[in-house]
Amino acid sequence: MTLAPTAPVREATAYDAFSRRHIGTGESSQRRMLDVLGYGSVEALLDAAIPGGIRVEEGRPSALPAAATEQEAAAELRSMAGRNRVRRSMIGLGYYDAVTPAVILRGVLENPGWYTAYTPYQPEISQGRLEALLNFQTMVADLTGLATANASMLDEATAVVEGMLLARRASKSRSARFAVDADALPQTRALLAARAEAVGIELVETDFADGLPEGELFGLLVQYPGASGRVWDPSEVLAAASAAGAVTVVAADLLALTLLRPPGELGADVAVGTTQRLGVPMGFGGPHAGYLAVRSGLERQLPGRLVGVSVDADGAPAYRLSLQAREQHIRREKATSNICTAQVLLAVMAGMYAVYHGPDGLRHIARKVHDAAAAVAEALGEAGFEVLTPAFFDTFTVRVPDADDAVARAAAHGLLLRRVDATTIGVSLDEVTAADPLIAPLLAHALGHEPVEDGAFGLVGYGHRAREIEPAALQRQSDFLTHPVFNTHHSETGMMRYLRYLAGLDYALDRGMIPLGSCTMKLNSATEMEPVTWPEFARIHPFAPREDVEGYLELIGQLETWLADLTGYDAVSLQPNAGSQGELAGLLAIRAYHRANGDGHRTVCLIPSSAHGTNAASAVLAGLRVVVVACDELGNVDLEDLRAKIAAHRDDLAALMVTYPSTHGVYEHEIRAVTDAVHDAGGQVYVDGANLNALLGYARFGDFGGDVSHLNLHKTFCIPHGGGGPGVGPVAAKAHLAPYLPGHAESQRGGEEALRAPVSAAPFGSPSILPISWAYVRMMGEEGLRDATGAAVLAANYLAARLGEHFPVLYRGDNGLVAHECILDLRPLTAATGVTVDDVAKRLVDYGFHAPTMSFPVPGTLMVEPTESEDLAELDRFVDAMAAIKAEADRVGAGEWPQDDNPLRNAPHTAVAATAAEWTHPYARDTAVHPFASGTAADPATVTARIRGKYWPPVRRIDQAFGDRNLVCACPPPESFA
Repeated sequence: MTLAPTAPVREATAYDAFSRRHIGTGESSQRRMLDVLGYGSVEALLDAAIPGGIRVEEGRPSALPAAATEQEAAAELRSMAGRNRVRRSMIGLGYYDAVTPAVILRGVLENPGWYTAYTPYQPEISQGRLEALLNFQTMVADLTGLATANASMLDEATAVVEGMLLARRASKSRSARFAVDADALPQTRALLAARAEAVGIELVETDFADGLPEGELFGLLVQYPGASGRVWDPSEVLAAASAAGAVTVVAADLLALTLLRPPGELGADVAVGTTQRLGVPMGFGGPHAGYLAVRSGLERQLPGRLVGVSVDADGAPAYRLSLQAREQHIRREKATSNICTAQVLLAVMAGMYAVYHGPDGLRHIARKVHDAAAAVAEALGEAGFEVLTPAFFDTFTVRVPDADDAVARAAAHGLLLRRVDATTIGVSLDEVTAADPLIAPLLAHALGHEPVEDGAFGLVGYGHRAREIEPAALQRQSDFLTHPVFNTHHSETGMMRYLRYLAGLDYALDRGMIPLGSCTMKLNSATEMEPVTWPEFARIHPFAPREDVEGYLELIGQLETWLADLTGYDAVSLQPNAGSQGELAGLLAIRAYHRANGDGHRTVCLIPSSAHGTNAASAVLAGLRVVVVACDELGNVDLEDLRAKIAAHRDDLAALMVTYPSTHGVYEHEIRAVTDAVHDAGGQVYVDGANLNALLGYARFGDFGGDVSHLNLHKTFCIPHGGGGPGVGPVAAKAHLAPYLPGHAESQRGGEEALRAPVSAAPFGSPSILPISWAYVRMMGEEGLRDATGAAVLAANYLAARLGEHFPVLYRGDNGLVAHECILDLRPLTAATGVTVDDVAKRLVDYGFHAPTMSFPVPGTLMVEPTESEDLAELDRFVDAMAAIKAEADRVGAGEWPQDDNPLRNAPHTAVAATAAEWTHPYARDTAVHPFASGTAADPATVTARIRGKYWPPVRRIDQAFGDRNLVCACPPPESFA
């Protein structure tokens, strides 16, 4: 399943070592931090913090090569990229070569102001990305002809699954049957089969040309256009299904919808799909932003995130995540989806593609693609081939004597076709191939036709003669993208300034520390990020032949080997394209393992009360029954309650899900007792890998009882959050579970992997961002990774010690130490002063910080995680800010400022508020907006620097309740901002 790692290179010198650039605290800073804690070295601190019984063996052989310098790692990546071959893909199946406008490539994908942003849970400092996501939602809703779209899904196939689950929730039918278009994308059908079986849904594959299948249905899926390229009118089928009480889902191509009647006008309840071809590179399968839109009345059923419009404290329009975008951890075992992330960065790119081109531009691109496809089909017909698809947008099928021979001949000419069956091939055109007038003769020649004269194959007027979409009844008549945002920024100057304006509204990691517990916002280095946009990684179709992707397979194999070695497991699948999908894949593996052993009755999953909510949601979607285990007053799993729950469910126990270090930020001393108890009862142990960054190099999940784990490459291994996605959530397992890890019929590695069920649309999930994590591990080496863990744990304990003077630290482990994060208890402060956790979070904005994680896992608390990438000056700046806020709260408690009019309750303060002609508050303007200058900060030079680096929030505190009462999830009219 994995390839051998590269040979070790020379050890980097101390100055050249990448770890020196990645880790923010050097030796002198760490010495000062250790003095505060009373330890002589980082090793001594980690010895005291991490239980000795789980530590890795000294001198353990490692599969990781010695650390490479940045230049050496880049050269190795260049070599692997050179082993990938970029040919013109005509495979289609939902993946198309696309032109990413350079202004969007540089202004979004390569811009740290966009890719280092966090999920917009603090909306006042996320207005730029929220506006960009609102553009995306408006684009999707307009193109699909439906009322409301969410802020993106993981990919098309998982979006279809979510559409199926939504249909089951919304349908009044009690049937468990869901009809699936026989012409749906094959990867979608495979994923539907895997996911439906786990939750008791029966799929009925149907050729809708024959109408609805007999019997009751709760829903159906129509592919529009079909995988074959077929364009047909499904309105009668949709109407008949709706009349019978079924909820109808249409998987639609958004570019085609600029010319075709949209699903909403055809009678669909739900539309799903991908936005990949709207300027997002194929990237060997991802990441791409899927979409999901619904008719009016189904808004509350939407999974994932939904951006809405509300007002701030001054009544000005402001954006925020709406109520139904709440995380699934609120619902836990009652969750209907385990989606806790989106593909925000890719959704921003797709939305900006629509902003840049506008409705006329999108129609122009779609017509070029359709005209080119029609011209190629005509040319092949003139060359004697039988075109089997009578009406199509960009894809058609062709009868040939030998499909394998045809595909091979075309590949030799640099064209990748799709084999449908022994005598049928599929041909798809896209924005790139449509621009080449030589495609038609080249393809005809590749398929064996010799031209008899120049200019044959109907090439006269190729790309210029308009060919209307057929059938005529399906031609789109309705307008779309009428909002000014899609009709304004069409020059590169205008687009550049719009992107810069939105990025300027936001607080991202390029501005300062984002101390979010459980989220690990650390450096995403430029060297790691750079290869993502290389064409040898970006322009590869996920179903390209093996000989085109040898470089990718080498990189994937090495990364799998390294991750398995670092975690103590035997096998790794990189397919899950989010942590939630990795969780689900691991639990499905456990379920399949039990069933293979004749233990299908084992369906109980034990989950500690402190666990992230996706744990419970994933268990439900894997067909398991959740039983909650209590935690003790120290934040550990309550062993007594665990043993009682095991005894009660011994015969039915499937698994325990446990996060280590715990969600409370401590290394649980009795973790081996926990895993042993589960194994003794015949269960499997799922160790949630969300906090692996507190263990890497010191302990391994597989060594202390883990059977399977997911890992967050977007946390521990440096893939950036991108405003809430992309992510990668690989699943790692012991050998006995390895046969049940995800697979894919189109996997270039073949073998057993091609026979196993998938968990996402592409064989390797989101491989175009894997070079980021590969480069991180390659440049850090095992010693560097270990140093990063030590630096992160040191930083967390330093903050816990210093902030503990002002706020109680809720949980501590051995020797009073925490792991990589600490939880500050603000409930005593609230009781004494009335200042809430929200007030502190918003006041931190005035001090120039993103707030820590609020009220998770304990209400009324802040979970703080500094990461290893922050330097001591930034850590101290945060301590100063929190100390000053505590002093301000005490002034409120003492009655100096009223509880309803003080700098905390009114935070954050905008420039408009600070410069208002009349200032009526009982505190000074400079206290409002330059608190470091009026507080207890250090020397004058430091104060001056902090004032000069001031971040100004664009809006005041947002009224969440107003937005939920007045749900608006599309771009508001410009006059609302007047």
